[in-house]
Amino acid sequence: MGGEVLGWGEIIGRMLMQFMPVWIALVITFALSITYKRRLGLYGKLFDSVIGMIGFAMVMFWIFTGVFNGFFDLIATHDVLGQSSSMKNKPPGTPYTKLIGGVDPDAYGYYLLGGDNLGRDVFSRMVAGGWEVIKIAPFATIFAFMVGITLGLPAGYYGGKFDTTLSFVANLILAFPVILLFYLLVTPEIVQTGIPVYMAGVLFIFPIIFLIILWNSRFFTQPATRNLYIGITLVLGLWLYLGIAWDADPFGLISFPPNLLVVFVSVVFVNSPTVFRIVRGLTLDIKTRDYVAAAQTRGEGPWYIMLWEILPNARGPLLVDFCLRIGYTTILLGTLGFFGLGLSPESPDWGSTINEGRKLLTIYLHPALAPALALLSLVLGLNLLADGLREESLRD
Repeated sequence: MGGEVLGWGEIIGRMLMQFMPVWIALVITFALSITYKRRLGLYGKLFDSVIGMIGFAMVMFWIFTGVFNGFFDLIATHDVLGQSSSMKNKPPGTPYTKLIGGVDPDAYGYYLLGGDNLGRDVFSRMVAGGWEVIKIAPFATIFAFMVGITLGLPAGYYGGKFDTTLSFVANLILAFPVILLFYLLVTPEIVQTGIPVYMAGVLFIFPIIFLIILWNSRFFTQPATRNLYIGITLVLGLWLYLGIAWDADPFGLISFPPNLLVVFVSVVFVNSPTVFRIVRGLTLDIKTRDYVAAAQTRGEGPWYIMLWEILPNARGPLLVDFCLRIGYTTILLGTLGFFGLGLSPESPDWGSTINEGRKLLTIYLHPALAPALALLSLVLGLNLLADGLREESLRD
């Protein structure tokens, strides 16, 4: 253990080896996807686009990294909170030692990307930061889409005062600067009022409402099947709802850390009005198509037409926006972390790590550069994936 500082060639080689489970997972994913792409619909067609494949690979790299490290601890080389005074601001490839006790024989031999100002491993914190993003951004975006779709479809389909009222509320929220609104929602003063919890109580009920309407409209003529699906949705949905939104799971199995809930609610609230406007606009266009008129002639109900005729034909633009919106959310999370808001101070999220590294940026570049490049690669991958989906959806 120990030894001299590694050169960049050996540092890169060792990092590539640490990511070996990710490379294997990517190869298997691409091999199976390309083999069966003609059976996989729009996802399979993505592999006809070079840009789409590159973006997909970059996104899946961080997803696999987050999963393998978050659940199995396979990628990071050191504890993300572990500190060593002798490793403060050390350059990449420095042999790892403790101030007391010397070399730890059970620890990885080097700080591959150096140490930060507290003596923590920059490489391990960069890897763990990806898991922090993956835990929040995609799921918060899904919730925002549930809210936007549930309100945007009837607003565009029915029009009238209902549409006018919801459009006014959405425009009112969108008129407020996004970063400032996001900043206000996570400040300690607002959190102490309990407003984010009440917002979670309102916003998190929308997925349950959406699924109930979905099953009822699809299986209206099959009461037994409809009641089964609605019953399962209510039982599981309300259980998750009580645990996530109100921290009141009767079984004590589900809970949401308060600081994470605040960030989650803020992302959903900020993104929902934009999704609403997109869905409303698509509905206004699609409801004039012949197949919608044919469904109305058959006597189909309004919600059946909205969910099973209009929504599937709007999937292309919505999938593209979904990918882009995850990227926006990633940037927002990084911004919050940079300002020290939302997540806990010791969190290894990329924004917090960049903020810690910038304090000595003119002297030590590596603590801020590694998480910044990681954030850049994920957002770039999402944008390229969105471009690939847009390209293929236009051909669909």
